[in-house]
Amino acid sequence: MDETQDRYYSSSLPISLSHDDGERSYSNAQINRGNGISGLKKRGHGSRSWIKIGRDGNFQTVRLDKATIMRHCSLPSRDLRLLDPMFIYPSAILGREKAIVVNLEQIRCIITADEVILMNSLDGSVGQYRSELCNRLENEKADDLPFEFRALELALELTCTSLDSQVNELEMEIYPVLDELASSISTLNLERVRRFKGHLLALTQRVQKVRDEIEHLMDDDGDMAEMCLTEKKRRSDTYTVNDCFQTNASGRVISKSAPASPDQTISGVQMLQRAFSSIGNSSKHGSSMSSADNGERIEPLEMLLEAYFIVIDNTLNTLLSLKEYIDDTEDFINIKLGNIQNQLIQFELLLTAATLVAAVFAAVAGVFGMNFETTVFDYPSGFNLVLVITGIVCIALYFALLFYFRYKKVLAA
Repeated sequence: MDETQDRYYSSSLPISLSHDDGERSYSNAQINRGNGISGLKKRGHGSRSWIKIGRDGNFQTVRLDKATIMRHCSLPSRDLRLLDPMFIYPSAILGREKAIVVNLEQIRCIITADEVILMNSLDGSVGQYRSELCNRLENEKADDLPFEFRALELALELTCTSLDSQVNELEMEIYPVLDELASSISTLNLERVRRFKGHLLALTQRVQKVRDEIEHLMDDDGDMAEMCLTEKKRRSDTYTVNDCFQTNASGRVISKSAPASPDQTISGVQMLQRAFSSIGNSSKHGSSMSSADNGERIEPLEMLLEAYFIVIDNTLNTLLSLKEYIDDTEDFINIKLGNIQNQLIQFELLLTAATLVAAVFAAVAGVFGMNFETTVFDYPSGFNLVLVITGIVCIALYFALLFYFRYKKVLAA
């Protein structure tokens, strides 16, 4: 009895331990789940590696978080999401008050009037952009374009060159496959063409998005004016200096911060007018200018965008031509397969007619093979004569069917 109880307690002990372990594992899972959520929250605000490139061509690798970049460049959080490698966004170029947000393929950067903040990665395009921009800033100091336009130009150049090289590589690979498929239809060739077509559609969407983005900027003078960061900074500095001092009627400069004398006291209406004038000048400086001045400011940028619009438009036309060639090849293959199917149907029709004639001949032979009394068997060659006549009738019936099919244009003449 004692041994039985010992076995019972010993067998029940692991059950209670497993129950405790289950509660402990459940609590650990909840803790790990909380840590995972908090880790995800911290990841959104964590620092990343960036490359800062100055006007003089010097660069340095730094770690910055979103909040620092947002304060430094006056950007909203949604603009920085375009540069996050964890998300997949189409190409975009956004002009803001103090920066240009660029997301072109693998080149993701923020361009200000004094520096470029480039997202650091192992992609070759990032290293090429950094080295090429540093070389241009060091060796081409006499360039008339502002700093932000030169940085944007290089991003467009590398993007258009990369897309064009991918299109040329795809074009060289797909034309031989299409020609081979047109001459020899096989499952392997069809699978290769299907894979190339998927790559072509994805590449077309990428090129189309870059082209649409450039076209959108060219059609909107306000967006192009927002991208003139050097000019806006110069005007802002000039406005700040002029706003710090004011000149009275006698020509003496008086600081705004100095206390006003009784004879210089102005009325409330004049103060209100000055406040409205200051607000109007500030908004005019930040966003809009006169039409003539605005046209002069955006003319270099418009010419730059137009040059790369032509390049990317030619690349898109090449892709569209390649897609048309694929569609023509598919139509040719469908026509060829349809022709083969028609030939098979005609051959099946001939076999059906021949089967009908043979069935008639077999029916006659089967009837005369039965045991019944007839005068045909009284003649030694009577049965042979019946077979010859039946064969002639069947052949005539077969040719009559062929003539009928050709008359109805079911068979080719």
